[in-house]
Amino acid sequence: LGIFTALALCLQPDAFHGYCWPFQGSRSELLIQLPAQVIPTDITLQRMPEEIATLDSAPQDFAVLGLDEAGEVRPVLGIFRQTTWKEPTQRFSLQVEAFSTLKLIVWNSRGNLGYTCIYSVQVHGK
Repeated sequence: LGIFTALALCLQPDAFHGYCWPFQGSRSELLIQLPAQVIPTDITLQRMPEEIATLDSAPQDFAVLGLDEAGEVRPVLGIFRQTTWKEPTQRFSLQVEAFSTLKLIVWNSRGNLGYTCIYSVQVHGK
């Protein structure tokens, strides 16, 4: 998938089975260009419910970083591990600082080494 297709898939408000941004392996990065400089307070990741799909391709360990205007990585806004698998949508609080670009780094999936699927990413802020 191209970068624009991946962003369109990841930023959809709803997730449909099989309609994800799959990437090869269990590690990848996704840049999110925000429409303006915002203070991101939370990030939400969505996956399929366990009744519909296996959870082994869901992201498990990930980080969110902010990038400055020159594209340089600023302090890490949060390092997370999805530990609750009952709910398909999880929200994570970020350290507050204004950015117009965020980088989501997925370090691994829940066990699938062949591919990882991101269904939806939402950035919340002010």
